[in-house]
Amino acid sequence: MKKLLTLLLSLAGLSLSAQVYTGIDMLERYGFEELRGKRVGLVTNPSGVDRNLRSTIDILYEAPQVNLVALYGPEHGVRGDAYAGDHVASGKDPKTGLPVYSLYGSTRKPTPDMLKGVDVMVYDIQDVGTRSYTFISTLGLVMRACAEQDIEVMVLDRPNPLGGLKVEGCLVEPGFFSFVSEFRIPYVYGLTVGELAGLINEEGLNCGVEGKEKPLKCRLSVIPMRGWERSMLYKDTGLPWILPSPNIPSEASAIGYPSAGIAGEFGYLNIGVGYTIPFQTFAAPWIDADKLKERLDSYGIPGTAFRTIHYKPISGQNAQMQHGVQFFYTDYEAATITLTQFYVMQALQELYPERNPYKVLKKTRMLDIVCGTDYVRKEFGKRLKVEDIQSRWMQETEAFKELSQQYYLYR
Repeated sequence: MKKLLTLLLSLAGLSLSAQVYTGIDMLERYGFEELRGKRVGLVTNPSGVDRNLRSTIDILYEAPQVNLVALYGPEHGVRGDAYAGDHVASGKDPKTGLPVYSLYGSTRKPTPDMLKGVDVMVYDIQDVGTRSYTFISTLGLVMRACAEQDIEVMVLDRPNPLGGLKVEGCLVEPGFFSFVSEFRIPYVYGLTVGELAGLINEEGLNCGVEGKEKPLKCRLSVIPMRGWERSMLYKDTGLPWILPSPNIPSEASAIGYPSAGIAGEFGYLNIGVGYTIPFQTFAAPWIDADKLKERLDSYGIPGTAFRTIHYKPISGQNAQMQHGVQFFYTDYEAATITLTQFYVMQALQELYPERNPYKVLKKTRMLDIVCGTDYVRKEFGKRLKVEDIQSRWMQETEAFKELSQQYYLYR
């Protein structure tokens, strides 16, 4: 009976045994001891919840042991009421009346005035494990600002939805640091946000979005999770998924984000954004879906499978019928997820050489800073063959794994 229940739960994406408690759960469980007697600032968004889906904002505000004095809004805002790329406004939180300071507008690094009266800055946001996702950049700038003002930073840890073993992509190279590539880390870095904060702090990676400022070390503490293991994907945790941003509505989209997001920068493919499965497709009105699937299947890509798909986006500018493939990882450990998009672009180049995206790409800066290098554009752009970039794309991952192991909080 137990085996049957385990099977049914597995098919539903749940686990019978997993009991993961996040940083806010553990902080709450032990009576907020680390925050007592301190004035608390909080960087969060709607993904900051406990196991019972109570907002971290409300938990800290209502706890008699905690003096929550200010909120800080990253991209999308503390209550999630700003769309991707939209500036977040400062003001007051309507529920608590607390001041809200925007960290995604004209100011992305907290100013000294924003930090006045704060003894400890708490960070609680669900990460997605990919370098170009802006919340870790916000964390880095918060850590830097707090180091300048000698304010403690506390990270409430959460699972990495890509797991703690997957590391892929080149390190950011000089000249390509930005708000979507703030740290010299791989594109997929295999650390929880608490572990990443430790690495940033100790390895001198906190050098600002241009990568040129002197590293600063803050007074950092991490409230670790209980029950999380490195081999876990989010579906293994038993925790509900709360979308950290509108286009990451599920853990599948979090895995799809590094698999399709770079290709999405070209604008010649729909990657599911504007449809019900963002970052899980590659499609366009001009694609023959059956031919694309056949070509991709012929590559024998490890751990990766494709099915044909046809859909019309329900939002966005392109309302035309799209034809292409949806991708799945049949063996996640064996798959190199960041290369999926490059294999698709290779297949499309072979099928439709007149559609070469590099020939119509006018602005290359965003593509380069997302990749953290111009090498991908310059080398892959010549023939659109994965073999031309695969070695260099992955060449620094083993060294990074060795470095990052000393910051592991979980086995």
